[in-house]
Amino acid sequence: MNAMRTIAGVAVVVAGALLMQGCATKPTVRAEYDQGVDFSKYHSFNFASPLSTDKQGYSTLVTQQLKSAVTHEMQQRGYTLDSTPDLLVNFSGRLEDKQSIESTPTAYYGYRYYGAWPGYSMGSDVYTVNYTQGTLNVDLIDAKSMQMVWEGVTVGEVTKKHLKNREEAINKAVGNVFAKYPFQAGNAQPIEVATK
Repeated sequence: MNAMRTIAGVAVVVAGALLMQGCATKPTVRAEYDQGVDFSKYHSFNFASPLSTDKQGYSTLVTQQLKSAVTHEMQQRGYTLDSTPDLLVNFSGRLEDKQSIESTPTAYYGYRYYGAWPGYSMGSDVYTVNYTQGTLNVDLIDAKSMQMVWEGVTVGEVTKKHLKNREEAINKAVGNVFAKYPFQAGNAQPIEVATK
């Protein structure tokens, strides 16, 4: 059941990584790379087999959309899709049920407890919010050493709204992750990347 939840939920995970419900918080995006690796030796890429999103033995629609989005981002950075690649790409997602304690300030008019005269008092309403948190990981792996050299992760709240246009949501989520990728094909010098 958990495996089915993971696989079936990947679409929701990807979409949910885009926006937090309300506008309280934006999704979190982070990335890191192996600083001991010479990234100038990487010119081409392809996808790991099997991908983590295809644990059921077939390529899902979500996998196809993720591959398309990743291909776009890699080609934008000068990498070519090749049958004997320098880099392998893998991606995975998961869903977790979460709870948060929220509060909103309230003001009310009434008698103060320490006197008989009326006035305004401030307080807060405290309540629990149940939500689903989605995580999308994108990994770049050295195809010769089979060691991961870069990882990008985005985490956000999943809502039903995110499923209305899944392809657009996936493109945006993958774009947000690759905004943290600091290299161009064949170049060892990292470039400045998004900090937020």
